[in-house]
Amino acid sequence: MKRAIPVLVLSVAGLIPVWRYAPSHDTGSSSTVTEAAAPASTPSASSSGGTTSTVVSGSTIDTEKGPVQVEVTFHGDKIASVRMLQQPNHPQTTAAVPQLIEETLQAQSADIDTVSGATVTSDGYKESLQAAIDAKG
Repeated sequence: MKRAIPVLVLSVAGLIPVWRYAPSHDTGSSSTVTEAAAPASTPSASSSGGTTSTVVSGSTIDTEKGPVQVEVTFHGDKIASVRMLQQPNHPQTTAAVPQLIEETLQAQSADIDTVSGATVTSDGYKESLQAAIDAKG
């Protein structure tokens, strides 16, 4: 009997986070990442000081968390920066974006790891990034 009370208390304490969990609002879309109809934008180039910069927007990817779209700035063939044009309003996304951008700049490709806890956003990010890289040519 002495063990029953601590077991009961710990069981209830373990269930409280489960009861309090509030999933993001599902818009009724499927749980897979799907590409939107809008293709990647046409690259726009500018030249300053002999270095050509090209800015390309990736496709808008509709995910179950919301749309994801990136804009990539290339200096020559090198990815110089990545900016999120659209992203889900979700805490995991907010935490994942800097990691995704950092990995992109290191890898210089869309072949990067998925951020744990933000798989849906990571997959949408990588797909939009690859569309921008492909659009640049």
